[in-house]
Amino acid sequence: MKKIILFDLDGTLIDSTEAILESFHHSLRTHNTDRSINDAMITSQIGHTLETMFAGVGVHSDLIESHVAVYKRYYREISCQKTLLLPNATEAIKEAATFARLGIVTTKTGLYSRELMEHFGLMEYFEVLIGREHVENPKPHPEPILKAIEQMRGGMASVWMIGDTRLDIESSKRAGIECVAVTSGYDKLEQLITLTDIIKNDALEAVKYIAERL
Repeated sequence: MKKIILFDLDGTLIDSTEAILESFHHSLRTHNTDRSINDAMITSQIGHTLETMFAGVGVHSDLIESHVAVYKRYYREISCQKTLLLPNATEAIKEAATFARLGIVTTKTGLYSRELMEHFGLMEYFEVLIGREHVENPKPHPEPILKAIEQMRGGMASVWMIGDTRLDIESSKRAGIECVAVTSGYDKLEQLITLTDIIKNDALEAVKYIAERL
């Protein structure tokens, strides 16, 4: 039976920091929200849902839904032009596809994530894409991973996750699968190491690590 490798997106395969920040600030400006919210405050929240991100920078709960809606409309307009593949991401996907079945598990909106991966010509390598709208409970809850495995009809013992944040690691642990953390994204080494000692520089190194354990 082929292994299954589930990839996170932001910080693992893609760098959409510019698109996220621009969309976030656009929403804040549209709502005339506190102008003291800076890039560092926003990037520290990446990996969480948009609702959690806006709450995390202090947006009032009554206004979060509206902030998210404005963000999404703007993000969809600019995301393809302002998102880059991370170094070695294409190589990681193609290498993984030689020995594993692939899926994407992200907290981003699945629709926009699919459009991004189609833009990069890489969606064809993935059997499933689980985004925010496909689950009730996003990472670090295990539901997104378990849903991907269910759709792929895979066995739990053959599944690995590759991700760049503690959310990915915790979600994997709670789902009962292995996870390789990467330092190419938003959590720093000292944060990742609190939850795992399997840490690589990028997705390609992570894929090679998994291949060695076949």
